[in-house]
Amino acid sequence: MTSATAEEFESHRPRLFGLAYRMLGSAEEAEDTVQDAYLRFSGADRDSIEHPPAWLAKVVTNLCLNRLTSARARRERYVGPWLPEPVVTSDGTLGPLESAEQRDAVSLAMLVLLERLTPTERAVYVLREAFAYGHREIAEALDLSEANCRQLYRRAVRRVGEDRSRFESTPERQQQLVSSFLTAARDGDLSGLEKLLAADVVWSSDGGGKVSAARRPIEGREKVSRFLAGASRTFLAGVDFTLAEVNGSSAVAVWASGTLMTVVGFEVRDGLIVHARAVVNPDKLQFAGRQLSRA
Repeated sequence: MTSATAEEFESHRPRLFGLAYRMLGSAEEAEDTVQDAYLRFSGADRDSIEHPPAWLAKVVTNLCLNRLTSARARRERYVGPWLPEPVVTSDGTLGPLESAEQRDAVSLAMLVLLERLTPTERAVYVLREAFAYGHREIAEALDLSEANCRQLYRRAVRRVGEDRSRFESTPERQQQLVSSFLTAARDGDLSGLEKLLAADVVWSSDGGGKVSAARRPIEGREKVSRFLAGASRTFLAGVDFTLAEVNGSSAVAVWASGTLMTVVGFEVRDGLIVHARAVVNPDKLQFAGRQLSRA
C-alpha cells in the first residue's frame, strides 16, 4: 500500500470505527474489524473501487455481520447481564454528538436495545439511523433488494421502539444529576440517593463472570439505594471517582490505584435516574481506560 493510500484509509478510520462499534457494541472488536478492513483495502485492486467510502462501509458492515453471528452464541453463555463496552465520546471518537438524537444513537441503552435485532436488521437500522444511508445504498452494501431493506428497517424500528426512551434532559442537567448521585453514593446518603432515583429504577452490573457483580438486575428505588449505600461502605477505601462523557452522556468512572474498575452510565427520565448500567468486566474497560488515561 502506498503512503497516499494509507493516508486515504486513515481519513475514513473514525467513521468506520463508529460504524463497527454501533454494529458490535464492542470497541475492541470494532478496532479489530477496522484493521481487517485496512488489510483488505491495501490488497484490493484500486481501479475496481469507484467510491472508497462506500466500498469500505460495505466491507466493514459485512465483517461485522460475520462477527455478530458468533457473538450471539457467546452472549447466550454470558454470565449475568450483558452490556456494551463503554466509549468516551468527549474526544469525538464516535463522531459529533451535538444533538439529543446523536447522543441517543450511541447510548448504552440504545446499544442494549439493538441486541434484540437480527444481525441484518441491526445493519440496516444502524446504516439508516446513524449514517443516513438511503435504502438503495443499504441494499447495495448488504446485497439485498431495496424492498427487503425497507421491510427490515420497519421491523427493526418496531422492535427497538417498543422500549425506546430518548434523552429527555440537557447534557448540563444530566451532568448535574450524575454529580449529585456521585456525592450521595460517596457519602452513603441513603435519603439523598432515593431522591434521585425513579420508583422503578433498575441497576444492571456486567461482570461477565470475571469479577464480583450482581447476576441479576436490582429493581426498585429502595433496593437500589440500599445496594449503593452498602457498596459505598464496603468498597470506597482507596477508590477515586471522576465524571466523564461516556456514550454521549455523563457517567461515573471508578478508579483504584490508577486502574479503571467501573464505568456507570445513566438513563434519565423526568429528571430522575431510571436505569444505571455498571460495566465492571475488566475486559470491557480497557478501551475506555486508555482513552481516559490520555485525557
